[in-house]
Amino acid sequence: MSSSQSAEARPAARGDSILNTLKDCSTLDIPIVDAHHHLWDLKAGRYPTKQDQYDEKFFLGDYRKICRDYLVADYAADLAGFDIVGTVHIQAARAQEEQVQETAWLSEVNARYGLPNAIVGHVVFTQPDCAEVLAGHARFPLMRGIRSRPVTSPGPGQSIAGQPGTMQDEHWLRNFALLEQHGMSWDMRIPYWHLEEGAGVARTFPGISMVVNHTGLPLDRSEEGLALWRRGLEALADCPNVVIKISELGLPHGRWDIPSNVRVVREAAAVFGPDRIIFASNLPVASLSTDFRGIISVMLEGLKGASREALEKFFHRNAIRFYRMPVAP
Repeated sequence: MSSSQSAEARPAARGDSILNTLKDCSTLDIPIVDAHHHLWDLKAGRYPTKQDQYDEKFFLGDYRKICRDYLVADYAADLAGFDIVGTVHIQAARAQEEQVQETAWLSEVNARYGLPNAIVGHVVFTQPDCAEVLAGHARFPLMRGIRSRPVTSPGPGQSIAGQPGTMQDEHWLRNFALLEQHGMSWDMRIPYWHLEEGAGVARTFPGISMVVNHTGLPLDRSEEGLALWRRGLEALADCPNVVIKISELGLPHGRWDIPSNVRVVREAAAVFGPDRIIFASNLPVASLSTDFRGIISVMLEGLKGASREALEKFFHRNAIRFYRMPVAP
């Protein structure tokens, strides 16, 4: 990636950042890096699933209340009261022909507001111009990786392995390999019944850092469902190039099941250990279920008994290291 940077795209100093206005340690006296959030301006870009292609199969159910602009001021309001020292923006389903434009826009947002401090962009690994889009993303200094969802099956026990766009598709794999050339990571957003297949990709590409998104999406909280989820996490944890973001514990139809959420946090942390777990909010999507304080409360209960050092790793150190973030708590 290029180290050159125009004055317009230069990251704002910490003292100039909107994050500097949020600090209030009355709730949690540990600095936080939010390693997974979204921003969108529906006037400045095209976001099909929020504007004209409503996704009736969205995993959390009805999301129409967030089909509006979500800008830095909105995000800052949701974080008020916490010491946020950095953020990672994850691609927000902007139109395929505007993939690089999203990264350009976010770089401008950083220059003005001091966030996000790392960017994870988008490309489809089977699109014809995949190599060109990756090269376009790589020109931006804050670009760190790609979130690209492979084709997945409708549910457990329904294999589509090897079909176009899946994690066994040779076309998909050839373009996926390009991440290593650019020093980019992969944000792995796959449902719990595909986690073991994700571990297969991690073993095939040990030179590409990978982070499991949304705690591996344990949407089935039955004992059987959690056993399948845990088996997938254990396979991924055996791969040294994989870490996990503990985030988005919401369930369909706005359910925020605190007891099972706490259990999921505790078990994911136990499988991966303190050096490989990363905190994230998934705002504004998480607001379909709870608010930022609700998220923090569940995380702290799930990590009850952890040392101060372990909590610091979870809430900021591990994210700063994984995403090579130019921030210091």
